[in-house]
Amino acid sequence: MTSPIWHPFTQHGLGEPIPLVTRAEGAALYTAEGDRIIDAISSWWVTTHGHADPRIMAAIAGQAGKLDQVVFAGWTHEPAETLAAGLVAMMPDPLAYVFFSDSGSTSVEVALKMALGFWANRNAARHRIVVMEHSYHGDTIGAMSVGARGVFNQAYQPLLFDVATIPFPEPGREQATLDALEAHCREAPAAFIVEPLILGAGGMKTYTPALLAEMRAICARRGVLFIADEVMTAWGRTGSLLACDQAGVVPDILCLSKGLTGGAVPLAVTLATGPIFEAHLSDDRARMFFHSSSYTANPIACAAAAANLAIWREEPVLARVADLGRRQQVRLDMLAGNPKVANARRLGTIAAFEIEGAAGYLSSVAPRLMGFARERGVLLRPLGNTVYVMPPYCTDDDDLDAIYAMLGEFLSSE
Repeated sequence: MTSPIWHPFTQHGLGEPIPLVTRAEGAALYTAEGDRIIDAISSWWVTTHGHADPRIMAAIAGQAGKLDQVVFAGWTHEPAETLAAGLVAMMPDPLAYVFFSDSGSTSVEVALKMALGFWANRNAARHRIVVMEHSYHGDTIGAMSVGARGVFNQAYQPLLFDVATIPFPEPGREQATLDALEAHCREAPAAFIVEPLILGAGGMKTYTPALLAEMRAICARRGVLFIADEVMTAWGRTGSLLACDQAGVVPDILCLSKGLTGGAVPLAVTLATGPIFEAHLSDDRARMFFHSSSYTANPIACAAAAANLAIWREEPVLARVADLGRRQQVRLDMLAGNPKVANARRLGTIAAFEIEGAAGYLSSVAPRLMGFARERGVLLRPLGNTVYVMPPYCTDDDDLDAIYAMLGEFLSSE
């Protein structure tokens, strides 16, 4: 019988196989056929410590037997309080307020609404959002509006609001990016939103911490709110807790999700500084922050995230991240000698390169490589001709060897 499921980012008309995964452990998934699949992309960038981490699983099981769900508008619960206090203690000092939501996209929607509400409640007509070329911030309407326009959102163009775009800082053209940001900031926009250090879905494009610091400085000088979308980049992916840490940058608003729960269950937060919160603080109910969802701060998800924070406090996570990065670099260097590999690069635990002779998000090389990897026991999902490896931090040498050997075999077959 044909499955009634409509899968995301899947063209069902191509009839590509969709394996049934029955369990997961560490760096691997296991299918109904008994195959072991190396998770080379952390199941869409969410799994950090590894699948079914014992501490996180125990926290979920323990919370599920006590409190599963409660409305969060005007009510609270211990897992949310513990998590919020832990986040405020772990993040840079000015980020003092935590707003819960459900996904990376919704954390960005919240951030945009916070920024617009900040200016509206101060009676300032500042509505424009500045974005970076090639960026991606999610698939809800606001998040799509501040992301790159292309085939994946072309059908929804009538719904998207206009933004000001600065060019991506290609090597040797960084000043053009800074000049464009300065020019837009002179026109008093509401905010600038950016993925720090690396643009994920835009092709794993990287830029320097120094440039991130200068962009933050421009916004600060011009009184433009700075939103850091660290949905993918936080929790060690770039080699530090936050990518912003490498630039000494503290945003006005910070978006977190994916690795927030170690990748176990959906949860997101948007952290804000005191002035953002205080702009909405009033005895006038019309000035409150109008945003929520039914599952805001779900207790089970909050318990999972609190367990993740405990792992970060009590275990050498960044040492594991650094070790994984070094081991990947050795293998990436070997692969970079292949003439079909272009612009091999690594940031933290993210390794990426382009395949020569193929271009574009809809390049046919992507489904070929995805199928090739699947047949050899590796979960990989290229971004067009951009290939990336972003495994869980527990991935061992044998699995890394298998991933990179598969990539070498594919490149030789092309």
